[in-house]
Amino acid sequence: MNDLLPFGLTAIDLATIAAGITAFVAVIAIWQAALARDPMRGRLKDLNRRREALKAGLMTQKRRKSPVKSKQGVDFMRNVVSKLRLLQSEQTKKISGKLMQAGWRHKDAVVIYFFFKMVLPAIIAIASMVMVYGFGMFAGDPMMAFLVPIGSVLVAFLAPDLLIKNAAQKRQDAIRKALPDALDLMVICAEAGLTLDTALNRVTHEMAKSSPELADEFGLTAVELGFLPDRRQALNNLADRVPLPAVRGVVTTLVQTERYGTPLATALRVLSAEYRNERMMKAEEKAARLPATMTVPLIMFILPTLFVVLLGPAACQISDQLINR
Repeated sequence: MNDLLPFGLTAIDLATIAAGITAFVAVIAIWQAALARDPMRGRLKDLNRRREALKAGLMTQKRRKSPVKSKQGVDFMRNVVSKLRLLQSEQTKKISGKLMQAGWRHKDAVVIYFFFKMVLPAIIAIASMVMVYGFGMFAGDPMMAFLVPIGSVLVAFLAPDLLIKNAAQKRQDAIRKALPDALDLMVICAEAGLTLDTALNRVTHEMAKSSPELADEFGLTAVELGFLPDRRQALNNLADRVPLPAVRGVVTTLVQTERYGTPLATALRVLSAEYRNERMMKAEEKAARLPATMTVPLIMFILPTLFVVLLGPAACQISDQLINR
């Protein structure tokens, strides 16, 4: 078995390396969880600055003068993608919408996506071929030597889409959990006599630390309500960026209140109570599935350890008695 391993490694060496990597990842995860950050730092200033620039008609000049980080790298990616005419495909608009749903609204996000979508499989293919055929990895198993490069290329090709999908899903989950609290704040603002724009700005400031994803979306909607000629389009843009049924219901309610002049506080209070009950029902559903979910980990990890702790001393005593005889 040890002869099949590359670089003269043994099974103990691989186990040691795996344990070290696991410990390093655990330390990084704990450090990231304990690190206090302010995700909304600078976002509100950028939104207000963009609003003022759009009102003054200076958005074009500002974009020309604003510096971009790693401009040379982005320019290189843009040149490669433009030469291959990838931005002219029908998938560009769809990919741009998915990136917006994941919270990546930078103008060069589509360029970076297409570049890595094209380059990453080639790099992984070359690296896997070098490892398999150059360094002799899996030399004793021809089937693995044939499947590993193909599997690596397939994973590299699907990696950007999976990354975007996971980021969008996490963002939507965070927005769905914080939406009832945001609606309660909007009800208070509406009952205090604030307009929809002012209420969204107030909710953005209040929810900045507890739910930066929802605060970011509400802040951008407030900005768009200030400069778009059609306020309904600004609300529909919110539903497009956050494709959740709950957000669609809020947008529909806001559009109806803008159109027919119905009381905003009453409608938002009903929606807040409904979404809060839905969140509670989902929590109860997860709690009800917990015993069935814990059955397999209990059998595989907890029971063997428990048997070792309970039967270990008895087994040691029996072995000692047998040896003494």
